Amino acid sequence: MSEGKKMLKLIKGSEVYGPECLGKKDVLITAEKIGCVQDSIDIGKAVEIETIDAEGKFLVPGFIDSHVHILGGGGEGGYKTRTPEIMLTDITRAGVTTVIGCLGTDGVTRTMSNLIAKARGLHDEGITCYVYTGSYQVPVRTLTGSILEDLILIDKIIGVGEIALSDHRSSQPTVEEVVKIAAAARVGGILSGKAGIVNVHLGSGERKLSFLEKIASDTEIPITQFVPTHTGRSPGLFAAAMEYAKKGGLIDLTTSTPTWFSKKKEGKCSQALKVMLDNGVPVENISFSSDGQGSLPKFDEKGEYIGLDVGRVTTLYESFRDAVRNENIAIEVALKVVTSNPARNLKLDNKGGIGVGKDADMVLLDKDLEIETVIARGQIMVRDKEAVVKGTFED
Repeated sequence: MSEGKKMLKLIKGSEVYGPECLGKKDVLITAEKIGCVQDSIDIGKAVEIETIDAEGKFLVPGFIDSHVHILGGGGEGGYKTRTPEIMLTDITRAGVTTVIGCLGTDGVTRTMSNLIAKARGLHDEGITCYVYTGSYQVPVRTLTGSILEDLILIDKIIGVGEIALSDHRSSQPTVEEVVKIAAAARVGGILSGKAGIVNVHLGSGERKLSFLEKIASDTEIPITQFVPTHTGRSPGLFAAAMEYAKKGGLIDLTTSTPTWFSKKKEGKCSQALKVMLDNGVPVENISFSSDGQGSLPKFDEKGEYIGLDVGRVTTLYESFRDAVRNENIAIEVALKVVTSNPARNLKLDNKGGIGVGKDADMVLLDKDLEIETVIARGQIMVRDKEAVVKGTFED
């Protein structure tokens, strides 16, 4: 049996964050699960096992990226600006072990069947991958013909999205249309045991979060049925998002793009997290996602296309690292926005933590919080210094 495929692995002597600090522990992996977490674990020599010396290192849950364009994205500048499909190493070298795939602006040449096929391919390569049904457009283009049936019948579909609001590229749905989407997602989630989350793309329009606030106040649908993303794209939206989160709403910041704190200042998601925490936003209501492999188009004041960047999954890890190293946010707090919070939002009960029975998705970090080893579903995906995570968006 090859070293990377051994069914038993023992991680010895690391400082474990699950994401809460558990202290110095040994962690035993049995197949795809965490079998034991104890102060000291001793396995007899008769058992074939791989031992990983983690003395002086941090062991944290595998990162969850809840918004990735696994098929690529874009096309806002014409066919030549379509971004390519993501590669496995783009994900694993960033410490990400679970991704949620989505379609974006283009729900025509990129289809739900292709999205699910790509998700199954990534699963076969060793990581966990689910998808949202739909794209920017309303009515939602589903696989089976209905949101309800997609959620109930298709195992890989765990929510709806990304539905575009407050954006010149959206299909300009009414509040009533968004209510119907959320209602179908909620019932589909209840019947299938899934989250039924509605992932909402927010543009820089003046309506901001008003649709979601109205639905929460005027209907029985809970405010937590939605996860609005890109909530740091403008000063006004950032301020509105903080108030929305204080009311119990979930908010998601996009790590591939700058975040605005005021009309005069932009910065990284790590800085945005610090501002939100300092302003009394509960950390449990905040998550990060990368918008990886999605197109990041630039438009002028008239809405005309002027350029394009590409989102990177690596920014998710970078933002966590910067939050701890540069913003002095405690490791266990910064971890929540990329591990336990998205796991809870997406109802992925076996993800986002280190504990007996959880999926064996873990990242080993050195004392400087640089990635050394990535384990997904019990198998080593990245070892030692194979991880190459450098740079973020241009300041």
